[in-house]
Amino acid sequence: MQKKKTLFRNRKAFLVVAVFVVVAIVVSVGYAIVGSNGSPAEKKSAKSSLKSTEDKTITMLATGDWIAHDSVNAAAKQPNGSYNYLPMVQDQEPLFKKADIRFCNDPILNGGAVSSVAGYPKFNSPPEFVYDMGKFGCNLVNTASNHSFDRTQAEITASVDAWAKVPDTLAVAGQNRNQAEHDMVHTFTVDGIKFGFLAYTTYINTDSPAQNTYGVTVFSRDLAAQQIAKARAAGAQAIIVSMRWGTEYSTSVDSEQVADAQWLASQGVDLVLGHGSHTLQPVTELSGANGKKTVVWYSLGNFLNSQIPPETLINGIAVMQYDKAGQRFTIQGYVPVYMHYEWTAAQAAAENTNARHNLHLYYFDQATQAMFNSQQLKTTIAAQRERLTTTLNSRGLSIPLLKPDDVKL
Repeated sequence: MQKKKTLFRNRKAFLVVAVFVVVAIVVSVGYAIVGSNGSPAEKKSAKSSLKSTEDKTITMLATGDWIAHDSVNAAAKQPNGSYNYLPMVQDQEPLFKKADIRFCNDPILNGGAVSSVAGYPKFNSPPEFVYDMGKFGCNLVNTASNHSFDRTQAEITASVDAWAKVPDTLAVAGQNRNQAEHDMVHTFTVDGIKFGFLAYTTYINTDSPAQNTYGVTVFSRDLAAQQIAKARAAGAQAIIVSMRWGTEYSTSVDSEQVADAQWLASQGVDLVLGHGSHTLQPVTELSGANGKKTVVWYSLGNFLNSQIPPETLINGIAVMQYDKAGQRFTIQGYVPVYMHYEWTAAQAAAENTNARHNLHLYYFDQATQAMFNSQQLKTTIAAQRERLTTTLNSRGLSIPLLKPDDVKL
């Protein structure tokens, strides 16, 4: 995914009663009420109706990029021509489904229903990729990416159509079928708290120029300010912003990320979920409007993928809570994961990426040096654990590395 960047950004009475009863039932099961022309798209979590509003916290997990590289697609393809990605991520599914809010990043096109399936550089997954993300538990999803215009608006529309078929999502934002969807502000309610969700990319690939003004939501401060205000006006008590930004393969934060993060904090955003570098980047808390604290994950790194650098293969799941009384997000920790595959030294030297096989996402504490060696990773478990710890806490926080059993949800 190495690309250069470019910026953008009586009977009547009976009928009336019946209508209200139907509406009440629909809302209680979390049916989507979708607005247009910039009005909020609201969803209520079906799970939230089963929880007590007296709960003090709302739990949240967040992953990095799900990327359908050619070898990922090959591993998922079944003898009958269908695709099944879930076996590769089955270890993490039980933990992930325990959280109230489950963020995932889908940075590629999912238009396999209208054109051929392909990996790098012009990604296009089959719709099963989306459906399996939904089965895994993803219910809050970013789709805005530098890859959004890799193909045509038809693939974007097919991608949005695929996500529209996934049940029980809270919000999916970033790619759009029309201008009304581009302008839409998404909100959802969990456990009595209404959240706003905005999703942006700060750039698109230079060889994939924008085909229209609406296919992907490109970040600008003017647009973001308008949408943040609309979310607040719609009753959002907390706002989550997804940002595709930064320098690919860098574990450091660039000046544009810092400036945009501080600006978002000044607008009263509660949580910023960054991605785009394919690597874990630092986490911080910024002071914003009226001294409010904004949690910023500059980059969550990768999740399901088959890239080559160790920094793209060893990342993790962010564990957070929303404190209802304090009206803020807090960080519980970070659960490291390890994306494993195998190939020979000769295959790696020849960059025969299609030779990668035996793909599986493990928890990092399951990794062994022998597994690293079979993947031709020139690193050690100790070195990668140190990288994760140092990167997470380089901005003054103290975020522990957690094992799955340590997570409190």
